[in-house]
Amino acid sequence: MESQLQQQEYTDTQNIKVSAPGTMVTIEPNTEDKWTEVGSQVSGFLAQLPEIIGNFWESYKQPITSLGLIFAAIITVKVVLAVIDALNDIPLLAPTFELIGIAYSAWFINRYLLQASNRQELAQEIEKLKGKVVGSQQV
Repeated sequence: MESQLQQQEYTDTQNIKVSAPGTMVTIEPNTEDKWTEVGSQVSGFLAQLPEIIGNFWESYKQPITSLGLIFAAIITVKVVLAVIDALNDIPLLAPTFELIGIAYSAWFINRYLLQASNRQELAQEIEKLKGKVVGSQQV
């Protein structure tokens, strides 16, 4: 049985080199066939790649979109915080922004919160805005 296995192993005579009688016979591996086999496997995979990606996208569209939005939100928050930090490092700019915020808050309190009629006007404006955002009220 071993002789049959050995005979089957060495039936490819293309790669056998015989230099002279009485010397050792060397068998070179057929690398050309291996490369063509690997090349055909790679080209087959690349041919099916758009279909594989399309099926994956259809299966996991919502989770991929959600993860993308989460990553975009994280990156946006980091960029905004970096810009705010850079603005705070500019001399006299941070105190100026604080003064502007205090002045706007004082104006808002004086305009909308001190009198009852103005508070009702503010409540109506908030309801209009809420209706536009939610969509229960037409523009």
